[in-house]
Amino acid sequence: MKRSKRYREVAKQIERGKLFPLTEALALAKKTSTVKFDAAIELHVKLGIDTTKAEQAIRATVELPHATGRKLKIAVFADEATTKAALAAGAAHAGGAELIDTIKNTEKTDFDVAVAHPSMMRLLGPVAKILGQRGLMPNPKDQTVTADVVGTVKALLAGKTSFRSDASGNVHLLVGRISTPDENLRENVRALVDAVKKGKPDDLKNEYIQSMHLTTSMGPSVRLDPASL
Repeated sequence: MKRSKRYREVAKQIERGKLFPLTEALALAKKTSTVKFDAAIELHVKLGIDTTKAEQAIRATVELPHATGRKLKIAVFADEATTKAALAAGAAHAGGAELIDTIKNTEKTDFDVAVAHPSMMRLLGPVAKILGQRGLMPNPKDQTVTADVVGTVKALLAGKTSFRSDASGNVHLLVGRISTPDENLRENVRALVDAVKKGKPDDLKNEYIQSMHLTTSMGPSVRLDPASL
C-alpha cells in the first residue's frame, strides 16, 4: 500500500518489531496520528484460531469502563410501548412491522446495531438477509435479542460493545479517541483484552493471542506488549 510522506515520517518514530508497554504504546499512537480530526484509537488482535472451524469463531460482548466517543446509532424492533421508551432512552430508530417494511423496501440501514425483543424475531425474516449481510442481525450471543430492550439501549450508549473474529482470525476493537484521557483508554484496552481471553476455544492447540497492535485512524500501528496489561 502506498503511504503518504507524512505517514512515512511519523512511522519512523516506531521501532519495528518492538513490543511497547501499554502506556507508551498509547502515547506513540496519539503522537503519530496523521489526521487533523479526533481520530479513533483501535486495538487489533491477531488470534491463532482455526477459521475453518465454526466452533473456534470468537463472538462476545463486553461493557467498557468508559464510552469510546463513538456516536452509536441504534435501531430497535419492538412493540409500540417499548419503542417509545427506547427512543426516549436514545435509540435512533424504533418500530415494529412498519420499520421492517421500510428496511425491506429501501434496503437502507442507517444504524450501527440493532436490538430486538424476542417476540419480534419471527417477523424479521423478510429483512434477515439484508441485516445479516451487514452484520446487523440481532443475536442472542451479542445480547441484542433481549426482553430488556431499554436497558440494552442504555448500556450500548454507555459503552457496551460486541465483537467477533473476522475471516482471517483477527478481532478489531474501538477503544476510544485521541481526546480520550489516557487512563480511560488503558482501562478500556484491559477490559477488551480480558474479554478476548475469556473467549478462548477449549480445543485450541495453537497460541491463542499471537499479537496485539494499537493504531489510530490512518495512522501507523504500535505493537503492544501483553506483559504490560
